[in-house]
Amino acid sequence: MASTTVIVGSAIGLHARPANIIAEAVATAGVPVTLSLVGGDPVDAGSALMIMTLGATKGTDVIVSSDDQPILDRIAELIAADLDA
Repeated sequence: MASTTVIVGSAIGLHARPANIIAEAVATAGVPVTLSLVGGDPVDAGSALMIMTLGATKGTDVIVSSDDQPILDRIAELIAADLDA
């Protein structure tokens, strides 16, 4: 499974709004994607609730993993973006 590390760009982290945007993108893609903090357990990126359990704040490194490179890149872009703007 491919993975990349990305820094959270949203001003107040991966709270409800960014988590929902990310989860919807994963659900639309229809492929498994996981997110984890360095040294942490992976969570299903298709679940906004699971994303919020990471507790990722602005500037936190998040590892995005998937067998599908285009969706991995898309989710990494979303995490790096300020989805609160």
